[in-house]
Amino acid sequence: MKTLTLEVEYDCDFDLFGLVSSSREHKLAWTLNNLLRLRLVKQQDLIYPLHQGRLVISNYLYKNEVSILRLFRNRSLDPSTLKKPFLAPDIKEYDYLIQVCNGTGHLASELVAERLATLPDVQYCCQFDPNELKFKENLLF
Repeated sequence: MKTLTLEVEYDCDFDLFGLVSSSREHKLAWTLNNLLRLRLVKQQDLIYPLHQGRLVISNYLYKNEVSILRLFRNRSLDPSTLKKPFLAPDIKEYDYLIQVCNGTGHLASELVAERLATLPDVQYCCQFDPNELKFKENLLF
């Protein structure tokens, strides 16, 4: 019997930043609010049911008429038996992920990258091309 597989290509049209930080998520959200003039609001945790367990990802959201910014914790909040309990296992070295959709003005990718690098709570910051990630479908909402 011939087996057919469905291959889906996703086009990720957002900017993605990885942050290394030992800060708690609410403190980092507060710092980002002050730095970028935002109002990140805690949302209901994202739950990804998987075969071996589940991922529970904390997330914050800022939305205006044009842009959307999301702050995600990369590691699952639930104690997990999963081999890779990360939202983006490709970049598991990063504690937090920031997703910026339609970033213009003070949320333009160059300005966001510059400002994130100046944060005292952030040890390291890097911008990624989400289309090159293996698990990019975890970042689509």
